[in-house]
Amino acid sequence: MNEITALTESTYYILLALHTPRHGYGIMQEVEHLSAGRVRLAAGTLYGALTSLCDKGWIVPLPSVEDSRRKEYRLTEIGLSVLQNELSRLRQLVENGISILGEE
Repeated sequence: MNEITALTESTYYILLALHTPRHGYGIMQEVEHLSAGRVRLAAGTLYGALTSLCDKGWIVPLPSVEDSRRKEYRLTEIGLSVLQNELSRLRQLVENGISILGEE
C-alpha cells in the first residue's frame, strides 16, 4: 500500500474505535467519545460505512452467536496499515502548519 489516501473523519474514527473489537452501538459511543462529541454517527451512516470497510478488507465481522443480532467487528492488518498511514499523513499536516505558522 504505497498510495496514501486521506480518510474522512468518520472513517478515521471508526477504524480507530475498532482497535478493540466492538459492535455497532459500541463503535458509535467510542467515536463520539474519541472526538469529544464532535462526530456523532447515525445508525444508517455507521452500518453503510461498516459494509464499505468490510468490502475493502479493512475490517471483518467476528463470528456471532446464533440468534444474536449484535455483530462485532475488528480491524484487519490492512485496516491497521490504512490507519497508520492516515496518522502519518495527519502528523505531516500538523508539522507543516507548525513550521509555517509557528506554535500558538
